[in-house]
Amino acid sequence: MSKASAALTRMPPSTLAALAQLGADLAVARLRRKESLKTWAKRMGVSVPTLLRLEAGEPGVSLGVLATALWLVGRDATLATLAAPKDDRGALELDVRQAESLGKARVQATAQAKMKKAAKRQSPSQPA
Repeated sequence: MSKASAALTRMPPSTLAALAQLGADLAVARLRRKESLKTWAKRMGVSVPTLLRLEAGEPGVSLGVLATALWLVGRDATLATLAAPKDDRGALELDVRQAESLGKARVQATAQAKMKKAAKRQSPSQPA
């Protein structure tokens, strides 16, 4: 089994559902434009079976085929923002957790420094 096929068999159900919805939406976009499978496939530079696989939401269809279909419906610009760092909630949450940990560590270090300083003041001073 190739690496690609192993990755495809491990796709989360929500991702598979999203691909199926995207394929169905692309099929609707094609039909609303009154384009046949044959014409649309020719415009995309793919075979009709490949177009059918795309519209069925099959995960093995190449990203290039998907990008071309999005271009045909005027939505290819959205690809550039799909994984934009500013919208990466997982990384943002990690950044927040790291900042909270750093803040707690600084508070703890400050408290320890104050306790040391107070202990020094309370200890009997040695005569000179």
